[in-house]
Amino acid sequence: MSKSVFYHAGCPVCVSAEQDIIQLIGSSNVEIVHLGENKSRIPEAESLGVKSVPALLTPQGNVLHLNFGASMADVKV
Repeated sequence: MSKSVFYHAGCPVCVSAEQDIIQLIGSSNVEIVHLGENKSRIPEAESLGVKSVPALLTPQGNVLHLNFGASMADVKV
């Protein structure tokens, strides 16, 4: 099984969601990508359908947008 990818920008909503995701699916099953610290991954996230963060990309390629923290336009700033 491929890992899920959790994209976030470091805001309090994102950090809280990150901890919940890790507890739910386990740290070995998810890659955490902090887009505020790793802006080079923004195009990747957008190409996969991420419109806002926090968002979870499932191994099947579905993007699950969680509690709205920031739009991708905000993350790019």
